[in-house]
Amino acid sequence: MKPPRTQGASGEGLERRRPTINDVARLAGVSKKTVSRVINGSPFVRADTRERIEAVIAETGYAPDPQARGLAFRRSFLIGLIYDNPNPQYVVNMQNGLLDGMRGSGFELVVHPCERGDPNVLPEIRAFIERQKLFGVVLTPSVSEDDRIAELMDEIGCEYVRVASVPLDEPEHMIETKDRLGGLEAARHLIALGHRRLAFISGPPTFRSSHERLGGFEDGLAEAGLALDPRHVAEGAYTFESGIAAARALLALDRRPTAIFAGNDEMAAGVLQAAREAGLSVPGDLSVVGFDDFQIASRIWPALTTIRTPTREIGRLAAEKLMGREDERRDPKQRLPSLVVRESSGPVPK
Repeated sequence: MKPPRTQGASGEGLERRRPTINDVARLAGVSKKTVSRVINGSPFVRADTRERIEAVIAETGYAPDPQARGLAFRRSFLIGLIYDNPNPQYVVNMQNGLLDGMRGSGFELVVHPCERGDPNVLPEIRAFIERQKLFGVVLTPSVSEDDRIAELMDEIGCEYVRVASVPLDEPEHMIETKDRLGGLEAARHLIALGHRRLAFISGPPTFRSSHERLGGFEDGLAEAGLALDPRHVAEGAYTFESGIAAARALLALDRRPTAIFAGNDEMAAGVLQAAREAGLSVPGDLSVVGFDDFQIASRIWPALTTIRTPTREIGRLAAEKLMGREDERRDPKQRLPSLVVRESSGPVPK
């Protein structure tokens, strides 16, 4: 049976072929995912949006593929967290945020650690999703930065949200953490204290966040007419031990830096350890700034000046976006990095 002829520009061309879900999404001005939620009776769609979509469906005569709907209904009420982050506190904060966003929804959380560099990572992730019949997954750095994994989600029809420091996908699939802004704030803070010999300890080069935090730091130096000496850049691994090793190398230089910005709090804690070994006081001889503002930042001495990343809030937003419950009126500044000043940073030594 042919669908009814649709008049006007909104339905132009639909009278000659069977309308698709993409047509409905375009005419209703929403994403295909939102149309799918309406078709499958999801409660996580605003009433006015649901009415608009249903009106377009009625107007175009769109009928969903019964086989596709059957696959959708065989999905479980499980959301997966897929991660390869070496920082346990990041994973815990992200889990807590996801649980915050899922509260009252009937969904449960399952987690899957993996090694992004493992040649079997794609089949392992696919097996995890298919075995659990997941409703959707949240991908965190650096898994989220691998386009092959996002393409796999599309291939097997699994909903997904990527958390990353830069936009890598369509907005409906992304939460951007804007790590570069955090690096910029760290540089501005140290420059305002009078520091000119500054150093940076990066995370693993496979993490986009490592490059973004360094890029923001260099942006801040450039604002003040400064440049980062290549000898003052050391590579870490987002671990305490790598922070110690990198700081030892930096502090052994003939003209050692007066301030070190570490790419996360674990490495910054390692810098404090290396400074004590070298007989340096913090912040009297050396200022230290971290990144994340995890629990360790306020529990070490001196308490760490750091860039706060609202990981738990980001986790909550990721869960809500995945389920279609995101409140678009929420202030986007809630997910941005911000400076937290404590005792580990001070004026440049005289």
